[in-house]
Amino acid sequence: MPEDKSAEAAEIAALFQQWNDALQSGLAENVAALYAQDAILLGTFVNEILNTPAAITAYFANLMHRRPSSAIVSEHIRHFGDIALHSGLYEFSLNADTPEARLLARFTFAYRKGPEGWRIIEHHSSTLPQA
Repeated sequence: MPEDKSAEAAEIAALFQQWNDALQSGLAENVAALYAQDAILLGTFVNEILNTPAAITAYFANLMHRRPSSAIVSEHIRHFGDIALHSGLYEFSLNADTPEARLLARFTFAYRKGPEGWRIIEHHSSTLPQA
């Protein structure tokens, strides 16, 4: 299926900016609020599956001291009614003194549209393998 270039795709692309803005707010609750109650997060910085609102909030709370932000390098959006997929590469910037202050990662966001609007139902993020 070719990449979606529709108005719906623009709406889905804007959800990433909403997530990135929440990430930069410094408040884990702002980020976690974008996830559905039954969401699953496969985060870049943990080795476990996060599948509760409390676990997702704790993940972002732990990340906030590093002042994260991200920027899309390349992306693909596919839209299937009330489900949308947004995947590609993004660069994470971590402004704390850590070895991985900037890293390139793969991402996939799966969204479901419900009465409350679009919510993240699956989010996978992982660093690219070393060449």
